[in-house]
Amino acid sequence: MKRLLTFLGAMIFMAGSVVSAQEVDSSAPQQISSSEDAQNLEVVDYIPDISLDAKYSYGHTIPGKSGGFGGDGLYLNIDGKISKRFSYSLNHILSSSAGEDGSVFDNTCWLTLSYEANNFAVTLGKDALLVGSFEYDAYDLDSYFDMNSMFYNTFACWQWGVSASWTNDAETSSFIAQVANSPFVEAPFEDNLYAYGLAWRGAWDCYESYWTVNMWEYERGKFVKALNLGNMFYAGDFSLMLDGMLRGARVKDMLRDVTVSVMPAYEFGDMFRLFGKVGWEKSHSLQPYDFMGEYAELEDMIASNDETTAVMPDYILPGEDYIFYGAGLEYFPLKEDKSVRLHAAWMSNNYTGRHAITVGATWKFDVTRAVKNIVARKHKCAGECK
Repeated sequence: MKRLLTFLGAMIFMAGSVVSAQEVDSSAPQQISSSEDAQNLEVVDYIPDISLDAKYSYGHTIPGKSGGFGGDGLYLNIDGKISKRFSYSLNHILSSSAGEDGSVFDNTCWLTLSYEANNFAVTLGKDALLVGSFEYDAYDLDSYFDMNSMFYNTFACWQWGVSASWTNDAETSSFIAQVANSPFVEAPFEDNLYAYGLAWRGAWDCYESYWTVNMWEYERGKFVKALNLGNMFYAGDFSLMLDGMLRGARVKDMLRDVTVSVMPAYEFGDMFRLFGKVGWEKSHSLQPYDFMGEYAELEDMIASNDETTAVMPDYILPGEDYIFYGAGLEYFPLKEDKSVRLHAAWMSNNYTGRHAITVGATWKFDVTRAVKNIVARKHKCAGECK
């Protein structure tokens, strides 16, 4: 706790110093040499956007005795610009323990440096692997664990790599290519396994797309081939997510490992969001790859499923249909500001016959805005004292 408070104090002090420096020297943000053409002058805001996202809830399993209050995560977000074309982004989990190798990056979801020039962009660092699915694309604190697909909850999406993209002038379509560590990598710099992805992201008033073709290396020279089609439809306050994902060690086997998710939602003004979700997953046989990294035998899978008291099973058994579903309501008490969200949700599936109920809150603490308000008040007080 002391380390967390010290860290937060340092972040607030740094943000305050940057804000104060910009208040004093209005020319500082431009950082433009005299040799640049005047028509290309652009004021760059170097003040980083710093925020803390937290989620807290009460959960209960029915039937069963497990339940109680707890935190679902505390995330640090920092986004900013180094120059007109270079920007950076960080998302780090503060509340979770370090991984097995003790690396400081184990709890880092993404840490990226991006360069943009006209329609092109290049991003380096740790980032999400390209996987065409809007369920997969959701922020962790915006999802509900037992309402997710098994793929979402077991796929190791945060990997080091590089991506390049091109966006058309109308900004309705982006095409992205990525090379990164494979989700089957256990140790960066050592395993020599890679992931390759090509993506198309489209955005129009009534429709968004996130489609990808992927190859994930699970052994040297052996790849999981995947086709992932994420679709989002809009009609007024109604939205419908429809994802389809096909995987296989061979192209002809891609229909043997499937995930389908459907999520309708309706927003009542700016304050309420009602949603439901249903999904289906099936693997027709034991696959030569395992996203969980356990490669358990069938007998062990059955025994583990029999012993678990959780809502979600430990494994989807080969040849069996796994159907997951749920519904929820989100309430945003602040008008025109969704930094505070209250939620209530119910989740279940056809495997365990158990149900999960969760009630809680998610909120964002905008550190940058808080520091700006403090600096503004300080300058106002200084002016009144003169």
